[in-house]
Amino acid sequence: MKLNADLILMSPQFTNPLKQRELDLRGNKIQVIENLGATLDQFDTIDFSDNDIRSLDGFPHLKRLNTLLLNNNRILRVAPKLSEMLPNLEAVVLTNNSIAELGDLEPFFSCKKINHLTLLRNPVAAQDNYRLFVIYHMPNLKVLDFARVREEERTQAQRLFGSEDGQAMLKDILSHAARHEAEAVLAEQEKQRKEAAAKAKAAAAKKIQAAIAQAGSLEEIQKLEAQLQAGVVPGQAEEDAATEQA
Repeated sequence: MKLNADLILMSPQFTNPLKQRELDLRGNKIQVIENLGATLDQFDTIDFSDNDIRSLDGFPHLKRLNTLLLNNNRILRVAPKLSEMLPNLEAVVLTNNSIAELGDLEPFFSCKKINHLTLLRNPVAAQDNYRLFVIYHMPNLKVLDFARVREEERTQAQRLFGSEDGQAMLKDILSHAARHEAEAVLAEQEKQRKEAAAKAKAAAAKKIQAAIAQAGSLEEIQKLEAQLQAGVVPGQAEEDAATEQA
């Protein structure tokens, strides 16, 4: 489903137990975050749980928004300029998504007000030194994966990544993330190409079935068969011409 002004207007809007204004967009099969300017920046919390979102991107500048709930999506990348779009973001819940690499978390490090972050059941949470890596880069973080950040962990993170070897490790992590990002973009483009090809094939099959059903004689059916063998879809030429004129 497309996220538009109508969907925003029809979705539940209420004051949650934290006395925040919340917009509930759960379970709408949303694939892309867009058109949130229609909220007029009136919400503290937006709940995107149980959708099909792949990228944490597409936000307008929303000063009021401080909490994002994104459980059970397919998010694998985060917008590099997230902090510019959401300057007061404090809490992000990304349980059960697809973020895979430590370097993919870098956009969160510019969000200086984030104090609660949850990445449980993301592949990245299984990476070596994941928790220390996040704590090192987010000094204001209080809770990670529903567990309070302890002072000992901050000291351990500083000891690990503040050393010369640690800095080399960080450089390698970030360069690996850049390669992973490029691969993810190419994979997404290929997926979209295959989906478009499948839709075009299905549409062509329907046209063929309709043309055969409307054929009034054996001669017309034989003519259709000849067109199909030549790769011509019935009615496609007229449809293409109409599209060009429009």
